[in-house]
Amino acid sequence: MLEQAIFDVFVIGGGINGCGIARDAVGRGYSVALAEMKDFASGTSSGSTKLIHGGLRYLEYYEFRLVREALMEREVLWAMAPHVIWPMRFVLPFQKGGLRPAWLIRLGLFLYDHIGGRKLLPATRTLDMTRDPAGAPLKRLFTKAFEYSDGWVNDARLVVLNARDAADRGARVMPRTRVVSARRKDGHWMIETENMVTGGRQSFRARMLVNATGPWVDRVLADTIGKKDVHNVRLVQGSHIVVKKKFDDPRAYFFQNPDGRIIFAIPYENDFTLIGTTDHDFIGDPAGARINHAEIDYLCKAASEYFTDPVTRDDIVWTYSAVRPLFDDGASKAQEATRDYVLRLDGETGQAPLLNVFGGKLTTYRRLGESALEKIGEAIGVKGSKWTAGSSLPGGDFPAAGYDAEVASLKARYPFLAGSHARRLVRLYGTRAARLLGKATSEADLGRRFGADLYEAEVNWLIEQEWARRAEDVLWRRTKLGLKLSPAEAAELEEYMQGAANAAA
Repeated sequence: MLEQAIFDVFVIGGGINGCGIARDAVGRGYSVALAEMKDFASGTSSGSTKLIHGGLRYLEYYEFRLVREALMEREVLWAMAPHVIWPMRFVLPFQKGGLRPAWLIRLGLFLYDHIGGRKLLPATRTLDMTRDPAGAPLKRLFTKAFEYSDGWVNDARLVVLNARDAADRGARVMPRTRVVSARRKDGHWMIETENMVTGGRQSFRARMLVNATGPWVDRVLADTIGKKDVHNVRLVQGSHIVVKKKFDDPRAYFFQNPDGRIIFAIPYENDFTLIGTTDHDFIGDPAGARINHAEIDYLCKAASEYFTDPVTRDDIVWTYSAVRPLFDDGASKAQEATRDYVLRLDGETGQAPLLNVFGGKLTTYRRLGESALEKIGEAIGVKGSKWTAGSSLPGGDFPAAGYDAEVASLKARYPFLAGSHARRLVRLYGTRAARLLGKATSEADLGRRFGADLYEAEVNWLIEQEWARRAEDVLWRRTKLGLKLSPAEAAELEEYMQGAANAAA
């Protein structure tokens, strides 16, 4: 069946760039549709190190524009979504005779402090590791460290909140919908989609197509759109391990390795430590990326060079891997390939335009969206003006430093909530946590408990408001309660969600 409406913009890809572009475009008055083959953030966007950061190490590769833009975005994004983004201090231990001299680190951190318009984040300082608590879990080799500011982000939630806001503003948002083909005809794109759950097919027309499929961007160009001899991105796998908590300090660590690479060790979900990432070229289907034995050994060994309590395989409670689609600039090493984004318009005069999105990172997704909208305006006409910098994502309409006050407010309204439960709900849903809880006056009003503090009310909210369909969507993307639920509890949740999906059908 051919949809009667002609969309201005049809976006393929439900990662951070696709959802960010769709949100920006619909907010300017364009009619927008978005199709994602799987669940939102099921690829690269949920496999990050979960940082909103300038990219201190990118200064070594003279990526000054990228670093400056990213640094400027830290506080903009924090203000937009203070429930899923918050400041974090990073400790960079220094060892005399190490990989980088102290003057070079100081210079890098001076630039880091001053080229990005920092206002709320505290500046760099030097630590005496023999006295500062940050030195306690580390080997005594490190007597000095530098402490600087960056930010933490719940990456998968950042994506789904952009999708939710795009839909709330009028975009047609279609997860689990594969674009089977896209062809130019009579000045428009003729797009055929397949619902991956029901198998049903639909056809759409659009004035412009945006290919924001991350590591699949070349495959979509070749197989879906029909381009030949396509090679634009370099696929680089990054893997992480999550281990039992290695330290109690709220700060994260930035470790320099003898091979020139760096890894982070970051407090994670209260009870764990996140360690990553690796960097190596990837060949194959990005959906099949999995950590390998060499990566596990590398991360354990690298972290053990710093911690007095070694990191071993027995400590690992979870691993995840993702493939980054870096624009292929010919760099010799995976870690040297640019993290900057490249946007390219395709289409001769009279043809329906195509915008391809190559590269990018979480921190600069909003600016990438603005750049994409400039290209869209050039191609099909300008609508509206920049608006996202002063906006809030769903649930983020409270002050940047107001998280504790928001938790106190939720607790006052729902006194039966445990403190940890209230904090988790505000971290995920912000001001919308109260809408999720509704008229509940006791835990019993939240319905069935699936494990940890996951109740039926929250699961139903995620089904109805955030397109969750499988237990995996809830446990590993909308929340990280997969770390807390047993396999049996996860199976019960899956059974419940399948029943809910069938009832909805």
